[in-house]
Amino acid sequence: MRETLTSLQNPKIKQAVKLNERRERNQTGLFIIEGYRELLRAADGHVVVKTLFICPEFFLGTNEEDLILRFGKTGADIVTCDPRVFEKLSYRDRPDGLIGVAVQMKRDLSYLKEKLLGKKDPFLVLAESIEKPGNLGTILRSADAAGVDGVIVCDRCTDIYNPNVVRASVGTLFTVPVVESSSADLIDWLRSEQIRMVAATPAAEQEFTRVDMSGGIAIAVGTEQLGLSAFLMGTADVKVRIPMHGTADSLNVATATTLLLYEVVRQRS
Repeated sequence: MRETLTSLQNPKIKQAVKLNERRERNQTGLFIIEGYRELLRAADGHVVVKTLFICPEFFLGTNEEDLILRFGKTGADIVTCDPRVFEKLSYRDRPDGLIGVAVQMKRDLSYLKEKLLGKKDPFLVLAESIEKPGNLGTILRSADAAGVDGVIVCDRCTDIYNPNVVRASVGTLFTVPVVESSSADLIDWLRSEQIRMVAATPAAEQEFTRVDMSGGIAIAVGTEQLGLSAFLMGTADVKVRIPMHGTADSLNVATATTLLLYEVVRQRS
């Protein structure tokens, strides 16, 4: 029978709570995964979970024990908490009784190149300097839904291991190959792989539905306020715009990304 933690001063609890801060995540190389769906996808993606905190009183279904057993077999330390302690750990208003402390993946362009071996016409997303964790998480979720082969986070502002990225992605952070790169390295790599970069900007002349999206392609989107940097915009192979018929001159970056991704899906099917 598992011992139940009842003290907020327990060192394991205190360390896990600190991981809500970016500095602690950077120093330890660890991050938090909260929620059944998110942890299930982390398990499917072979993410290393070092500690799994559980609180059966918050479980929403009957499959939690199977997932707990699955992590236990990989060597995770299973720690039971009482509801008061678990609520202190939780990042959510309505916790579902499962929180993991996991090891960051730390993947770069060489990892993506390996994943694309033998792949005809790679389909990628390039997300430059996205500022809001919820937007980055939503982009990952859309990328997963559209069947994207990989997401490149370029010159990041948002930590991809922020709890809100994990939550907004609904765990697709672990099912889509996600790598990080600088802008300069990225451009060299895209050219070496013969992958065209399509940049989204309101200033473009061509509408996104009138551009050929066949062949290897990377859909590039930038910061919420300023869009892509001058460097990436200047090196883009094609520039496209999404028509705007109201008073706003642009869409939310995650919404715009989703439209562009599904145009690629439409053309390729």
